[in-house]
Amino acid sequence: MLISWKQTLKESGYLAVDVFTTGERDGLQRTLLLLFTCSVSSLLLSLLLFLYLLLTLNYDLAVSGGISCCFGTLLTVALFLSKRVRCLGTLFVISIFMKKSRNLLLTAGTSLVLLRNIRNTLENTTGLVRSMICNLQAKKAAVIAPFSKYVKMLKWLGNMLKGVTDLGVLNLDPQLKVSPRLESEKFQVTLGEAEQKLNATVKYVKSIMNTVSSVSEKMFPALSFLVLMMFIALHIKRYRSDMKYQNRFVSRRFVAFDEKQRAEGKPHVLPLTPEEEELYTPLPSARPTTREGKAMLKFGVPVASHLAAWVIFITVDALLYLFVDIVTKKLSELEPFHIPLIVSIKGIATLIGIPIGEENHQEDFSYSVTLFEKTCLPKPKLLLYNSIVPLAAILLILLLMALIAAKASQIRIMVCERFFSNAAEMRVEYLYAKILRKRLKKRKEKSNSGYTSLYLKPQFWCPLLFRPKEHVQTIA
Repeated sequence: MLISWKQTLKESGYLAVDVFTTGERDGLQRTLLLLFTCSVSSLLLSLLLFLYLLLTLNYDLAVSGGISCCFGTLLTVALFLSKRVRCLGTLFVISIFMKKSRNLLLTAGTSLVLLRNIRNTLENTTGLVRSMICNLQAKKAAVIAPFSKYVKMLKWLGNMLKGVTDLGVLNLDPQLKVSPRLESEKFQVTLGEAEQKLNATVKYVKSIMNTVSSVSEKMFPALSFLVLMMFIALHIKRYRSDMKYQNRFVSRRFVAFDEKQRAEGKPHVLPLTPEEEELYTPLPSARPTTREGKAMLKFGVPVASHLAAWVIFITVDALLYLFVDIVTKKLSELEPFHIPLIVSIKGIATLIGIPIGEENHQEDFSYSVTLFEKTCLPKPKLLLYNSIVPLAAILLILLLMALIAAKASQIRIMVCERFFSNAAEMRVEYLYAKILRKRLKKRKEKSNSGYTSLYLKPQFWCPLLFRPKEHVQTIA
């Protein structure tokens, strides 16, 4: 029972592929099967569109569902009626692993690095400048503290002098008035202008980056889809019209055509010579060829260059974070500078030059000065994890794409052969005639080179003087 079910599913799968690629609707069963496959394909693509509208463009659930349903209905009708649309949709899935998708992924990774790490670098730099302005503003208020200490010291000295100048007969009453004032209007204006300019610059740069980020997040998938569809349509057009386009694969159809030519007694080309095997690849072929290795290297060169640029941007961001973080820690660990200011007065009372008493007066006016206010210390951010995780996913996809990039071209040609059998027959005949022409050309060149080498031999012109050694020994 299980074997029969497996056999039935296998036959149904083969039939569905045949109906989907050929589009032949001879009976009701094939028509319904084609409609079912087209409906499933359009449902998957409509689901992707629904998620894009709902999550990326932030459309309402009803709007996203309505647009997706209309798109799915129109796509089902188009897939059911047109073989080209079905081929276009199939190649769209395959083209995810092709060169254009690689470029799109590299662009997405570059946008991610530019929009996240460079923005974070800008914010860390802005925080550092803000902390400097904050510290200057705080120091402006802190400058008055030492002056207040000196004022208190002068007042204390004045009180001490008042006691000394009290002679009983004549009382001198010194009045010491000291009021500290700091002229800082120009300094305040300069700081205000610097802060306003910084805020305006940061606001302008952030607005530009937010606009670019919003446009790239919302429009990039749609533009990528349109560009990819354009390249796929161009590939289908060139496959059907240009017989030279990627016509280097020896497929099963080619083998069948060669066997037919051999059965009719006409020239055949199989098996291929070693030189021809390097030029023409069997389809499908699991063995990697030199051409496929070069294709993988060519695929990986832009990936390596973009990866180096990503590493540079992330490293600059991380180094700036470390610089600001280390400076912040070192400044927070600094102890305030203690400035000792102790004033002492020693008074000696004398009577007719004879000391009769001694008084010591001492007051501490010491104060501390901080180099950097802790409330103004910058707080940097590091987006290393937020950048590495998406980039690692992109690099993993690119690695898988590089492994199958060479084989993807074979799969694309096989799909086009399934959908366009007439064009495939014409391409087989063209490749068959091309191989025969090359072989005939090589035979002619070999024959001409044989005649040329014979003309250059001396025994051709003087056979009596330059006879072969074997012939001379036989005559002797």
